[in-house]
Amino acid sequence: MFELARQLMSIPSVTGGEKDVGLFLAEQLSSRGYRVEKQLLIPNRFNVLAFTGKPRVILCTHIDTVPPVLPVSEDENFLYGRGACDTKGIIAAMLVAGDRLREEGVNDFGYLFVVGEEQKGDGAKAANKLKWESEYVVVGEPTGNKMAVAQKGTLMIDFAVTGRAAHSGYPHEGVSAIENLWKVLQDCAAANWGDDPIVGKGTFNIGVFNGGAAGNVVPATASASVMIRLSEPCDVAEERLRQIVGDRAQITIVSSSNPFVMHVVEGFETMVASFGSDVPYLTNLGKPILIGPGSILDAHTANEKVSKQELMEGAAIYERLVKRLLS
Repeated sequence: MFELARQLMSIPSVTGGEKDVGLFLAEQLSSRGYRVEKQLLIPNRFNVLAFTGKPRVILCTHIDTVPPVLPVSEDENFLYGRGACDTKGIIAAMLVAGDRLREEGVNDFGYLFVVGEEQKGDGAKAANKLKWESEYVVVGEPTGNKMAVAQKGTLMIDFAVTGRAAHSGYPHEGVSAIENLWKVLQDCAAANWGDDPIVGKGTFNIGVFNGGAAGNVVPATASASVMIRLSEPCDVAEERLRQIVGDRAQITIVSSSNPFVMHVVEGFETMVASFGSDVPYLTNLGKPILIGPGSILDAHTANEKVSKQELMEGAAIYERLVKRLLS
């Protein structure tokens, strides 16, 4: 399992460039005796599907990662590298669980590995159109091997403001797009983005900010990309956003998903996910379950890692969970 995780991590697959890791996975699954299919989104970009019997339970996660690519390494306790916990270690745990299930004669499950989760969920949205008659979809994300009761919603927005350039010695002759956008973002950050007894408080994060041409020029343009983690419906949050912003900035909704309550199986530890996943886009594939090894606090960091112990526990959990669902 550790070697497989290392191999997966060594193949760069930043969102939009998942082809090579998809081909590697297709070969791995084919060599294990699965029937493998590729669901093409655009040329050279595809989801990977695999099964033997009737897939009543689908083990699913994403194959794309955030940038940048990181070197792969390990020590006695951890694997390090991009995708270690988000989610190439999880893929390895799922494949090992599948090997064990088939050794026990359990075949009514399948795999779905999708592209694009780290941005708009394109792969999951495409997969949701598949005609599988599956009953459950087990989505792998780093939850510390605890089963998520619910996850926060998301609202991703691009902001843009246009000002007027001027010499910095005569700022009154210009209009600073940066200052104006920053005021808008401060007002948004100070707003209440909901508070739910299950998923907790909504949060506002300015992830990207760009603007200006030089230090001695009043900036004529400014832009920002923001992620709001929601504990309330998207339409409620979007209406509040538009009221706060008014005509002070142009806003573009990049993606959105409502808070989501999961299917929970008794006998597993639980948690609430403050992060998003592909779950809301996979509802046609069965009752959604979110669980996987690793910590979300390690995901997207410069020191991404996953515990080897958690990977072993994760494989055992996936094996036990599939058998419970099929029974």
